[in-house]
Amino acid sequence: MASAPRTIDIATFIDGRKLGPFNYKLIILSWLITVFDGFDMMMISFTAPYMRDELGLDKIMLGNVFSSGLFGMMLGGFAFAYIGDRIGRRRTIISAAFAFGVLTTATAFAQSYEALLVLRFLDGFAIGGMLPLAWALNIEYVPNRMRSTVVTIIMVGYSLGTALAGPVTVWLAPQYGWEAVFIFGGVGTLLCAVALLWGLPESVRFLASKGIKPDLIASTLNKVDPALGATAADDFTVSDEIKVKGEFSVSKLFLGDLKWLTPFLWLAYIASTLAVYFKANWGPIVYEDLNFDRSTAAYVSSFGGILGAVFGLLLMRFTDKKGPFAVAVYPLLALPFLLLVGLVPMSQNIFLVISLIATSFVGGAHFGILSIAGIYYPSAIRANGAGWATSIAKIGGISGPIIGALVLSSGLPIVRSYAILAICPAVLAACAIGIGLIVRRRGSAVPDSPVPSAVPAS
Repeated sequence: MASAPRTIDIATFIDGRKLGPFNYKLIILSWLITVFDGFDMMMISFTAPYMRDELGLDKIMLGNVFSSGLFGMMLGGFAFAYIGDRIGRRRTIISAAFAFGVLTTATAFAQSYEALLVLRFLDGFAIGGMLPLAWALNIEYVPNRMRSTVVTIIMVGYSLGTALAGPVTVWLAPQYGWEAVFIFGGVGTLLCAVALLWGLPESVRFLASKGIKPDLIASTLNKVDPALGATAADDFTVSDEIKVKGEFSVSKLFLGDLKWLTPFLWLAYIASTLAVYFKANWGPIVYEDLNFDRSTAAYVSSFGGILGAVFGLLLMRFTDKKGPFAVAVYPLLALPFLLLVGLVPMSQNIFLVISLIATSFVGGAHFGILSIAGIYYPSAIRANGAGWATSIAKIGGISGPIIGALVLSSGLPIVRSYAILAICPAVLAACAIGIGLIVRRRGSAVPDSPVPSAVPAS
């Protein structure tokens, strides 16, 4: 005899569980695709010296190539965030992954400045929607107390990818040309896309918030916990969120206390992204221009990425427990180191050490803002919340390479670029504190709820 239909609160069900095999599989799949996202972001920096020599590119042209990819990521983030909240996370992520793989491979065949601009733009467009959607999907399957932790773990894959870009370039480019590095990244991405097609689930929170596909919700929840025995006849609710009805509009990102939280998040993300892309795109070339050899420049930059990931992992549990205030710690630590390396004369060896510490704190700080980008929005608009934040952040990403090109071409001492960069962590720290105050006020109004109490249904 079939059991009577039940009301299953997905929020309570997920929040009362520990991470299990379902979560680990989802984290690994998300982690793999972010590895190649990070690899793509950094390989353009490490292959840039080879492109400069082979294609005759100057610093301004290289800056434009860097920025064209970031401009594509900005537009792609808007587009895929909208699509992800319309048709679901799974199909959007998989489509973006396949397009990303094909376009990265195609970049290997670009033999002119103009072709590089176009292909990097299209490649960036495909990449732009993947990370925020991967965060949104994972956030919606883990307890509130572990959301920042899981996002940070996924982003370690991104840092691993950035760290691999240097050694892979040193391995392939001298013998096979810079093109081989792009083929390596493109083929690896396509293999990951196949894995996503095989194993990526849809978000049950998303489906329940939209009131669609109860059969898929039931089968997915039974994979999370086979003992649940959910059926399509059950009523699925999400009690910790206010239902957001109707088509998405940007105004929904500013309802209730989001009118303060969203601007702080965007400004913090812009500043952090500017710093990260400034150091990522120009770091290897800056080290070369300071008379370090090409291999040293590549390995130091890669190690900085790894150290930034380690700092991010150390931060994650504090962010889950202490909230956004923890995000302010690393930018406040980065600030004096950046000023020191940018303004105080020192030997080459000491410069390497201090600059490595400074840029590692910049990378760790970026983990902090990434880990909270999608947490404080309801599921129905979470992809758009994280996607818009990530896309708006590309204003900083686009500006970083261009500002770097202008600073490095200005005649100022190259090391002054680090002192200029110090502005970014100062802004990030101030905004993180502002977000923390908003979240603290929200928590006192509605304990343990990630949803703004003043956000009405619309």
